[in-house]
Amino acid sequence: MAETDKDDLISIIEEDEKDATLPETLPLMSVRDIVIFNDMLLPLFVGREKSVRAVEEAVAKNGYLFLATQKDPDIENPEQDQIFSVGTVSRILRMLKLPDGSVKALVQGIAKARIVKYVSKRSLYRVKIEIIKEEPVKEIDLEIEALMRNVREHSEKILDLRGEMTSDVGTILESIDDPGKLADLVASNLRLKIDESQILLELIDPVERLKKVNDLLSREVELSSMQVKIQSDVRDEISKSQRDYFLREQVRAIHRELGEADDKAHEIEDYKKKIKSAKMSKEADKEALKQLKRLEQMHPDSAEASVVRTYLDWLVDLPWSKSTKDIFDIKRAKKVLNKDHFALDKVKDRILEYLSVRKFNPMMKGPILCFMGPPGVGKTSLGQAIAHAMKRKFVRISLGGIRDEAEIRGHRRTYIGSMPGRILHGLKQSGANNPVFMMDEIDKLGSDFRGDPSSALLEALDPEQNSAFSDHYLNLPFDLSKVMFILTANLTDTIPSALLDRMEVISLTGYTEEEKTMIAQRHLIPRQIRENGLKAKTMPITPGALLQIITEYTSEAGLRNLEREIGALCRKVARKIAEGDKGPFRITKNNLHKYLGVPKYFPEMDQESSQVGLSTGLAWTQVGGEVLYVEASLIGGKGELIITGQLGDVMQESARAALSYARANLASLGVKENIFENMDVHIHVPAGAIPKDGPSAGIAMATALISALTNKPVNKDVAMTGEITLRGRVLPVGGLKEKALGALRAGISTIIIPEKNRRDLAEIPSNVKRKISFVPVKNMDRVLSLAINL
Repeated sequence: MAETDKDDLISIIEEDEKDATLPETLPLMSVRDIVIFNDMLLPLFVGREKSVRAVEEAVAKNGYLFLATQKDPDIENPEQDQIFSVGTVSRILRMLKLPDGSVKALVQGIAKARIVKYVSKRSLYRVKIEIIKEEPVKEIDLEIEALMRNVREHSEKILDLRGEMTSDVGTILESIDDPGKLADLVASNLRLKIDESQILLELIDPVERLKKVNDLLSREVELSSMQVKIQSDVRDEISKSQRDYFLREQVRAIHRELGEADDKAHEIEDYKKKIKSAKMSKEADKEALKQLKRLEQMHPDSAEASVVRTYLDWLVDLPWSKSTKDIFDIKRAKKVLNKDHFALDKVKDRILEYLSVRKFNPMMKGPILCFMGPPGVGKTSLGQAIAHAMKRKFVRISLGGIRDEAEIRGHRRTYIGSMPGRILHGLKQSGANNPVFMMDEIDKLGSDFRGDPSSALLEALDPEQNSAFSDHYLNLPFDLSKVMFILTANLTDTIPSALLDRMEVISLTGYTEEEKTMIAQRHLIPRQIRENGLKAKTMPITPGALLQIITEYTSEAGLRNLEREIGALCRKVARKIAEGDKGPFRITKNNLHKYLGVPKYFPEMDQESSQVGLSTGLAWTQVGGEVLYVEASLIGGKGELIITGQLGDVMQESARAALSYARANLASLGVKENIFENMDVHIHVPAGAIPKDGPSAGIAMATALISALTNKPVNKDVAMTGEITLRGRVLPVGGLKEKALGALRAGISTIIIPEKNRRDLAEIPSNVKRKISFVPVKNMDRVLSLAINL
């Protein structure tokens, strides 16, 4: 709308309002983010349902609408207590309905009013109002004149700072001689907060309102001046940076003319020396000099220069040709390994073999060993002992839970904050290119949308390829062939076959009771006594008490829980000493329960006697070997097979094979051939909450089933492991040593094993063979004769 049109419209409205009487009840429209003052003309975009209805009703009647500001602008449908009570009676000059149902209205503030009460609240708000009449200023004295002049000057200054001052605006400000109207005009154009605008609206006295506007204008002048100053300073800073750049270039030119070197030249010279002393490969040396030339041509403070510097720092810090000298004293290495670790003869022999070959062939590639075994058997500490025996640096990283390929191979330099992968980080940390590099928990690697870390390890762990390992950040081949990689895992099942093929897997099985006793006496007890601030004489532990801790307070393949229990003993004794008790505190079988409480495990069998339909199998888990009970029962039915106990697909197939074998041999077992016509077979393997799978419980299932069919008990001292076929053959299984140790912990005296597992008996410790009788079998007839006496 043009200015002349607005003025004509306002004059017409003022003439109409002289004689018009405003209604007492008006539709209410709540507005947000703005407070409407008298004589204020502004367009409103109305979209809320209640607001649209209020506008339509006002247009349909007399064009009058009460506008009040809501206290919180974020509320979509405000209640009556969320709307200010003082607002402005306005008249709708024009209204336009938009296609989306919203309304655009041009409104003019007419009179200030207060809400007396809400008449209607459902479809729209209707309110009864009371007009607030202002007393006109009778006489404009010098003080009021000075105040009005001050307000005009401040307003002009603010508009001038914002670049909005024109001659028309100045004329309008000068033409207003009423203090109240001047205050309302200025307040409606100031960028005030809602609360401040509402306070101005509610001030009835025109002079008081003008004083408040003057105070707010003073603050606004300061803010606008500060904003202009900040913008000016920013422009000056940019100009200063450009000026500094040209001055620096002039200084460098002067230094070059005088033959003097500046800081940048010093930095370049320093990098040249580092590159030369790093003795990199030809490709790396060429790339380093290329990047150095780029750095020389860049501004030293640019972002790209910082990226190049970081890259050069990595290149010169990596141990391209730095190696530690191996100690090839085999007898000394054997002594070190035996001192730090008891038993584990197979692993120690493999390390000594490697050192022996390395002694005669220094160019031999580093092996990729994978220690596989249950937790707590000493896989990680064995890697440290190997590094100590060879006098090499030791680096350890944990791969558990890593899902990003960049963790292994690094990020490309195009990304902000990029860096090399963990392998190069470890080599830089060690400062040598031939450390013992241990990667823990290789079986816990994951993969997601960021790549597959196990695939990124293929190149690093392949002896034929890792002489030219390429990290994404470095983008240069780095020789890893001298690194001795040692990996650890609890199981090999989750390791990809391509990665597993590159490793030499060495199994670390659990410890026997005798081995645990020796390790505890040599290592665990002295370490825990030292860590808890005690002395060996303070708390002697008898052999009987130590054996009881091993058998009745722990049940594990490793040693972690054993060390925790010994640590608990030390803490109890430390507290007694701190409370003033005098030692020594001798730990025996009789007083052990006072320190550790009641026993948690029982070494004897869970079965008190031999029972019908209950056989003892052996399981191999990631925490070692365990005893597995198999129950079979005949119940009324139609010959169906019920399998429970969270058994996997392979184990369920073993149960079906056992049932088929039994049904095929009913006559030879002396059982009625029609027994399954009215009977169901239920096979259960506790504990029911633990998932189980594998074929090695096949003969145990068949034995329990045949025991239930013949009503003859299974010998409780006999455990068995082996896969069954439909013709009753017993096939070999894995993990025999772990299963034997689990059976030993459970008090088993006889273990039935497949005939083809006879060769595995060589790996079982002699003290286990003395306590357990191993009986190799070829078929189920022999199993039944040993277990059921058929």
